[in-house]
Amino acid sequence: MGLLWVADAVLLVVVAPLLLLFAGRVVRHLWAISKLADSTLEHGLALSGQLNGVPKLLETKQLTGAARQLVGRYGAALVALL
Repeated sequence: MGLLWVADAVLLVVVAPLLLLFAGRVVRHLWAISKLADSTLEHGLALSGQLNGVPKLLETKQLTGAARQLVGRYGAALVALL
């Protein structure tokens, strides 16, 4: 029976503080991960706000293609004049 009391004392004195120490480390890492996830969400939303001009890129691509064709016609006309 005395051995059981010694085992209980060892459990309370050694194992319980170690368990609390490891639990504290896990909570600290979870807190850091939470901060990083919040930062990622904030910056991702800020980046998505910058994508409003993307549809205009298609129009710009079409206009530059049309300008290339017009430059070709202009060059052909210059060659005919010279």
